[in-house]
Amino acid sequence: MSSTFKMSFSILFAAVLIIGLSACQSNETTQKTEKIRVAEVTRSVFYAPQYVALAKGFFKKEGLDVQLKTTWGGDKTMTALLSGGTDIGLVGSETSIYVYTRGSKNPVINFAQLTQTDGTFLISRKKIDHFTWSQLKDSRFLGQRKGGMPQMVGEYVLKKNGIDPHKDLHLIQNIDYANIPNAFASGTGDFVQLFEPQASIFEKEGKGYIVASFGKESGHVPYTSYMATKSYMESHQSAVSKFTRAIYQAQQWVADHNSKEIAQVIHPYFKDTDTDMLAKAIDRYKNQGTYATDPILDPKEWNHLQSIMKEAGELPKQVDYKTLVNTSFAEKAIKD
Repeated sequence: MSSTFKMSFSILFAAVLIIGLSACQSNETTQKTEKIRVAEVTRSVFYAPQYVALAKGFFKKEGLDVQLKTTWGGDKTMTALLSGGTDIGLVGSETSIYVYTRGSKNPVINFAQLTQTDGTFLISRKKIDHFTWSQLKDSRFLGQRKGGMPQMVGEYVLKKNGIDPHKDLHLIQNIDYANIPNAFASGTGDFVQLFEPQASIFEKEGKGYIVASFGKESGHVPYTSYMATKSYMESHQSAVSKFTRAIYQAQQWVADHNSKEIAQVIHPYFKDTDTDMLAKAIDRYKNQGTYATDPILDPKEWNHLQSIMKEAGELPKQVDYKTLVNTSFAEKAIKD
């Protein structure tokens, strides 16, 4: 082998090596994950598709590192969003209306719906074999935070069934959201509104009995949606698109699997609750169509939300659907 050939071969080998290393480095760069901070308003089986997306690695497959924290309240979730403490919030759509009507220059936009009915159940301290809504009259009702979705939908359902919550009940609304279950367990109230799995846990422990579902009574409403500030969505369009696609995959997975399978997958997020209890709670939600099967928030649901807010005296002013709802990411997720 001539020295010239050896030199040419060495140069060629070095070039191939450099190209190979560059390709590996380029591949590593493209595989880098993007961090997204998500604040959920509460921890509940109500949000099962979200935990499926995390547990099944749907976010990871999209190149996202989703860091989830629970903020315990709509006001706290919105504060985190507006202050830059989180990137995406999972919270009731009513909060976006409150922020917008207060004149925010950086409105919060709903881009993916997760739940489409109320997620609370009416719990009675005493067992009632044949419940009627009229049995609530003159009772002590432990309600949710004034102006929040649980309380507004609760009032809507009560009025629909002939109960004026401010005249026919001894309404208790001065207890912090996170402490409502403990307050009821300690003896406050004859009835309470609770999410799952807390409702089923109370029933199992004999602390209360599920007598009605607000979700069945309320009809479709954008109860909980993913939202972000307008500025974040404009500067992170790719991330929001990937996030929505992962949520849609999870929604489809939940729709296609039974409650026991879902319970096993999300159990790491509810370690203190056994899988049978989780499956029972999930079954309740699936049977009443609580989990949205796609992330599109439609105009009819948006208008129903504002009707409920108006009925509760909490709607500052009517807000056009297109002002605070962006379905382009959801539509793309379904198309993809």
